[in-house]
Amino acid sequence: MTDMRLEVVVLPVSDVDNAKAFYERLGFVLDVDHRVGDEFRVVQFTPPGSDCSITFGIGLGETTSAPVKGIHLCVADIEETVAELAGRGIDVAPIRHMGASGWEDGPDPERRKYGSYSFFNDPDDNGWVLQEVGEATSRQERNSA
Repeated sequence: MTDMRLEVVVLPVSDVDNAKAFYERLGFVLDVDHRVGDEFRVVQFTPPGSDCSITFGIGLGETTSAPVKGIHLCVADIEETVAELAGRGIDVAPIRHMGASGWEDGPDPERRKYGSYSFFNDPDDNGWVLQEVGEATSRQERNSA
């Protein structure tokens, strides 16, 4: 089968400038902020190290008004990432992992890949998941894990 790369996820936002300020504070890289009058504006950000971007704006065609949930950001060190985001003023949830009896506080005790999580929302309640993958951060390394 031919390669199919996910490159952009369109997020519903109610206030483009408010969303732009949030993603700047989050540390995402601003790729585009293009406006044509009051009927069209596209803003695109890319998380550091990611091949996939997010886009939001005005006049982008039909987009859902419901928030998008479960967008994963895979990180090498979840404790470092949570501390950095909190330092940027992001309301990020405490780290937790799935234990024998369900969710437990703190990172996975063995720091297994894909074992530790944290969560945060943007101003429009679009939900993000931080997931620790350890040092294997390339797609090929993740797929072979």
